[in-house]
Amino acid sequence: MKFGGTSVEDADAFRNVARIVRSAAGEPAVVVVSAIGGFTDALLSSVERAAGGDARAATKSLDDCFGRHATIANELLDANSRAEIESAIIEAKRRIRQLHKIIAAHPVTSPPLQDEIIAYGELLSSQLLAAVLRNNEVSARYVDARRCVKTDDNYGSAAPLAESSIATRGELVPLLDRNETPVLGGFIGSTTKGVTTTLGRGGSDYSAAIVGAALTAREIQIWTDVSGVLTADPRVVSQAHTIPVLSYQEAAELAYFGAKVLHPKTIQPAIDQDIPVRVCNSRSPHEAGTLIVAESEAAPQTVKAIAHKNGITTVQVTSARMLGAYGFLRGLFEVFDRHRTAVDVVTTSEVSVSLSLDNAGNLAEIVSDLQELGTVEVERQRTIVSVIGEGLRNTPGIAARVFSAIGDINVSMISVGASSVNLTFMVDEAYAREVIIRLHRVCFETDTARAATMAEEVPA
Repeated sequence: MKFGGTSVEDADAFRNVARIVRSAAGEPAVVVVSAIGGFTDALLSSVERAAGGDARAATKSLDDCFGRHATIANELLDANSRAEIESAIIEAKRRIRQLHKIIAAHPVTSPPLQDEIIAYGELLSSQLLAAVLRNNEVSARYVDARRCVKTDDNYGSAAPLAESSIATRGELVPLLDRNETPVLGGFIGSTTKGVTTTLGRGGSDYSAAIVGAALTAREIQIWTDVSGVLTADPRVVSQAHTIPVLSYQEAAELAYFGAKVLHPKTIQPAIDQDIPVRVCNSRSPHEAGTLIVAESEAAPQTVKAIAHKNGITTVQVTSARMLGAYGFLRGLFEVFDRHRTAVDVVTTSEVSVSLSLDNAGNLAEIVSDLQELGTVEVERQRTIVSVIGEGLRNTPGIAARVFSAIGDINVSMISVGASSVNLTFMVDEAYAREVIIRLHRVCFETDTARAATMAEEVPA
């Protein structure tokens, strides 16, 4: 059971998590928790201040967040437990102050020290949650996640090692055998030498999947602030609703192309062990949420969701030398490899290649290198829109339905067939909202679409 930062943002949220965990007491459970809402961002900002030379201000900037931990402890814990948490907060402050001073004096040391500082978000929240659970009649035990998740030394985005499974079982199985509930922080790990690391974006979900896979869990639950995976971003489409069941492939495509509930890496350990992942709403725990399984049937209307990702840059390289030549694409992709820049979508013609970039931080250098291969055109402020559903590639009329709904809006970089569950295209960001609203209407809100959706959700 993994709980995100919004699920532990204040005392009421901690109480709610305790109720959810207590209700699952009928079978062994492991709890993974993120830092309390906003603390990770505050820790990152403090590192930036320290790197700028002001260690005192860096440490001072965290006072409010430390105070939030103390307030939760004062409200929810007995005297002994409260004293333990207060001691942990004092020790965290002391160590972070030392690290800020080192970074201020030697900014080049910041990558590993930044991970050590950021880790205190999860270290404190997991100690605090374990104490709250014990005060709510759950036999909980805090476990330092760095003893379970072993990684390489790619600080800021470390990759788990195979040793994680052995270490996790060694730490957690004895506790589970004694009917105790282990509570550990997500997002953090350590190298084989014991140096603290973090797993990068989506790291807490990833931690839960790593731990769940190591223990061959019955189910991996991701508790967040929405009721599962939705048919579209509810900030864009107010009629977006929960998708009951997704396949791993559908969920991975959704996550990669903009859905905020899951990160693609989260899915992989579950796939490896064929473990279902359930996305639940901690504020509405009785709702079923979304169940993600190895395979799911195609929806009656085929389309299950519409994902989008703003802020995309497209790059088009045109060269007559590409015609009938081998090695051209290899040379092109080597440019992106050199600049450690990931490519999202690729479309090709006889003499040109178009690519989309989520991160255009090295764009000037990339364009300079690409100009050795051909003429380069760049377009910014684009949006990737992905229509996703099992069986989409083999269903006649899907493309016609999609593009007829937005016939007056220019689209580019259409990609269909590369994935059996995904039709992807690009639009100008200014038109993205209208595109998504129209597609949701035609796929889910017409009488035919509603009837198909109801047929999918009603048990046989």
